[in-house]
Amino acid sequence: MDLGLKDRVYVVTGATRGLGNATARELVADGAKVVLSGRDEKSVVEAATALGPNAVGVAADNADPAAADLLIATARERFGRFDGVLVSVGGPPAGLASDITDEQWQSAFETVFLGAVRLARTAATQLEAGGVIGFVLSGSVHEPIAGLTVSNGLRPGLAGFAKSLSDELGPRGIRVVGVLPGRIDTDRVRHLDSLSADPAATRTASESRIPLRRYGAPEEFGRAAAFLLSPAASYVTGVMVPVDGGARHGF
Repeated sequence: MDLGLKDRVYVVTGATRGLGNATARELVADGAKVVLSGRDEKSVVEAATALGPNAVGVAADNADPAAADLLIATARERFGRFDGVLVSVGGPPAGLASDITDEQWQSAFETVFLGAVRLARTAATQLEAGGVIGFVLSGSVHEPIAGLTVSNGLRPGLAGFAKSLSDELGPRGIRVVGVLPGRIDTDRVRHLDSLSADPAATRTASESRIPLRRYGAPEEFGRAAAFLLSPAASYVTGVMVPVDGGARHGF
């Protein structure tokens, strides 16, 4: 199936590694052009170089109020158009409610929540019919995850914002979607497993609760996200799509 991605231009934040990078790779592989962002200039340049001439890297922090305008302007200047954005950020710190400091809450709010809202709001003013705004969220949107209190607090609110935004932008032909990764085999998930006394046993236990009995590969997430961002998903909006091997208990 042709996803209709050829020559479309997307901004993907948090794309130097992990789920953002996996999505950027799939977009470029199917013919799209991508502006990747990350906080570290060296890493973002290396990530873009690895994807070839249809990718450009920009050092930008989602928490920076200037980031949204910079990234969209780069898309237009470098590739001549702007068709959508996927907002992905590194996971907030792990910890119990009693462990998280005010400073950690504030920092995570600025990056995970407000930064994403700002990017989406700016993109909405720049997109035309057929455009799309995507959010990489988490299974914590539906079900709290033990030890990830900050994610449990922020991700559901962002999903609510995304749903509200989809209602507002739908009449203009602009879609809004969320992608909810489960246990995908990224540096982030491996780090979370490493916090336990026995990481191997923790992974085995996690896999036993996933109907497919394994962690997902980053490219599996990337393909699902690329489809949702593509014109092939032109009648899909206002939804949160799990990519979790069936781990979510609800329908």
